[in-house]
Amino acid sequence: MEHITLLIGIVIVTALVFDFTNGFHDTANAMATTISTGALKPKAAVAMSAALNLVGAFLSVEVAKTISGGIIDETAGIRPEVIFAGLVGAIVWNLLTWLAGLPSSSSHALFGGLIGATVASVGFDAVNGDKVVMKVLIPAVAAPLVAGISAWAATKLTYRLARNRDEADTAKGYRAGQIASAALVSLAHGTNDAQKTMGVITLALVTGGVVAPHSDPPLWVVVSAGLAIALGTYLGGWRIIQTLGKGLTDIRPAQGFAAQTGAATVILASSHIGFALSTTQVCSGSIMGAGLGRKGGVVRWSTAGRMVAAWCLTLPAAGLVAAGAALLADQGDWGVAAVAVLGLAVSGAIWLVSRRKPVTPDDAAGSPAPAGTASAEPVGVVTAALQAVAPPPAGPVATVAAPTAVTPEPAPAPVAPAVAATS
Repeated sequence: MEHITLLIGIVIVTALVFDFTNGFHDTANAMATTISTGALKPKAAVAMSAALNLVGAFLSVEVAKTISGGIIDETAGIRPEVIFAGLVGAIVWNLLTWLAGLPSSSSHALFGGLIGATVASVGFDAVNGDKVVMKVLIPAVAAPLVAGISAWAATKLTYRLARNRDEADTAKGYRAGQIASAALVSLAHGTNDAQKTMGVITLALVTGGVVAPHSDPPLWVVVSAGLAIALGTYLGGWRIIQTLGKGLTDIRPAQGFAAQTGAATVILASSHIGFALSTTQVCSGSIMGAGLGRKGGVVRWSTAGRMVAAWCLTLPAAGLVAAGAALLADQGDWGVAAVAVLGLAVSGAIWLVSRRKPVTPDDAAGSPAPAGTASAEPVGVVTAALQAVAPPPAGPVATVAAPTAVTPEPAPAPVAPAVAATS
């Protein structure tokens, strides 16, 4: 019993570490456009987001129930070692995509990790396939599309209503609206993402016999998960804020207001019915929709392509890492210890690489890049790998076709910055 109690404690700590990485990974969801348009200063924005994430964690437990008793069958012989391995897979993928500055889904990293570890340790029968399809995969496809279309329509309507007004005169009002809508997104994020960690901890307590199956998360679980995600949010994921705020499209205050309002509506509705969707995908879809909704607006499809590639890779990649960790953890105490050491080593290595070129709040708040300059964004090792599976941007094709492109031999040029600029 002491071993099980200690192992459950390790799982709980690991789940809170994942919750922390979820916080700084998803700060950009609520605050990227608010920071990029100057509606709020970076530090004030993340402080407000952190506080509202904490409040949102107490508003509902429907998503937590989906995690603790929906996707994985907790009565099928799931042990705490399996949950631990799933969390390690999710954390490693979160940190890799953070290093690349890609707004991938922390939620899908968690789902992939849990499913991969469960399949490797127990088998496919322990995964509720219908729940995965209905409450994870379908929302993953539908939510960003709905949010994008909503933001596109809202942006069109906003500019039409204000067509006889000078944009500079209306910007102040839209910035105020952005602050309110960003607050709503942060609150919605707390109602959805903080609950995923609550669900994982509750699942661990169920598998260890501490609480009964299908139980609601205990109050101390709600409080600790809310505090962990709030702390991560406050520290700010400046790399991803930089990508969403100015690497995907050039956002103006009216667009930011439309994008955030559409995203908050979709997230809150999904939380109410227990859909554990990806808030990252919803907010990214809203930003792209807002970018297309303004006349003359530009979406940098090279960046969008890398993001979509990361979305598609998240479930299987986190699942594969978690499956390997589960097979190792099944070997006994030494296996669990080995997974912990390897997880810490990989996380430490990613952090050391990130220190070579840190991204600061000032970098994230910088002025947007001119339209059509997607190639100017930093390219790191992981980003370069993801670019290989993403649709290539149109720019290089035109460069190769130009008569002057043969002489400079452009192919070697991106190689040196690809390593040196890793951030």
